[in-house]
Amino acid sequence: MIRYLVTRIFSTIPVVGVVTIVVFGLTYLSPGDAAVVLAGDYASPAQIAAIREKLRLDDPMIVQYFHWLQNVLRGDLGDSIFSSQPVSTLIMSRVEPTIILAIAATCISLIIAVPLGLLAARNRGGIADRVVSLVGVVGTAIPAFLIGYLLIFTFGVYFGSMPVAGFARLESGYWELLRHVVLPATMLGFAQTALISRITRASAIEVLDQDFIRVARAKGLDEITIVVRHCLKLIGVPVITIVGASFAGMLGGVVITETVFAIPGVGQLLTEAIQHEDVPVIQGVLLVSACVYVLVNLVVDLSYPLIDPRIRYT
Repeated sequence: MIRYLVTRIFSTIPVVGVVTIVVFGLTYLSPGDAAVVLAGDYASPAQIAAIREKLRLDDPMIVQYFHWLQNVLRGDLGDSIFSSQPVSTLIMSRVEPTIILAIAATCISLIIAVPLGLLAARNRGGIADRVVSLVGVVGTAIPAFLIGYLLIFTFGVYFGSMPVAGFARLESGYWELLRHVVLPATMLGFAQTALISRITRASAIEVLDQDFIRVARAKGLDEITIVVRHCLKLIGVPVITIVGASFAGMLGGVVITETVFAIPGVGQLLTEAIQHEDVPVIQGVLLVSACVYVLVNLVVDLSYPLIDPRIRYT
């Protein structure tokens, strides 16, 4: 297990290296000039040139990349062009809403999707199976922002029972936090619910057709015991894989959800940085998001033996 862990950690180093090249290359080749934006509309060419020299924007691309990479390896993501604050500080100030929203959305999708998928698999070809399949198709096809606006209209405007903008931090109390997180988490988890339910259904059907399930039924075990004790363990690997990938993507910044509900998270930070052409912030958010994605996938990979005892790492 230790040997496999060390191997997997070293295997992520080239991945992260490629990520740094892609992140820097995309922001470097993107249209616009950060010096012009920072200088303002009435700046003289001399002022713009001075800003470009200060930010080292006139250096060759390869020189800029290695200078940026050197700072990143020291833990310095640079300073925001627009606010002059350290990028790491900006990200840390926005990470709490994104983490809470991602956890809440994942919990909602799991609580709903796994039972629906198991119900559909148990009643394959029946009404329940068709309804769950329809929900999966609808959940995948409907845009997330449309779900968000429907939730805002229903619970925020019509009933007036839920806040539709902003975010309450932990110090505001759990009840206030829950009120602010329910609608955006439901919007964010809607598509994931559809995906997880389909994965659960497909995996459960495969398991329920195996011989040991027939033996368990022949011994007189009830269906709930069979599903909970035997089926859930075997469908855990594909389910946790898709959940891990979804959760990592959410942590990277749920741009649409945070924009619709005006949540000051990492996704909103990225949107603001793009609007201001704040290259260091864009690079920092993308790099941190990619590293988080790699880390979460590594944790998911290492959790397989705990979920399915048949899997062994040597």
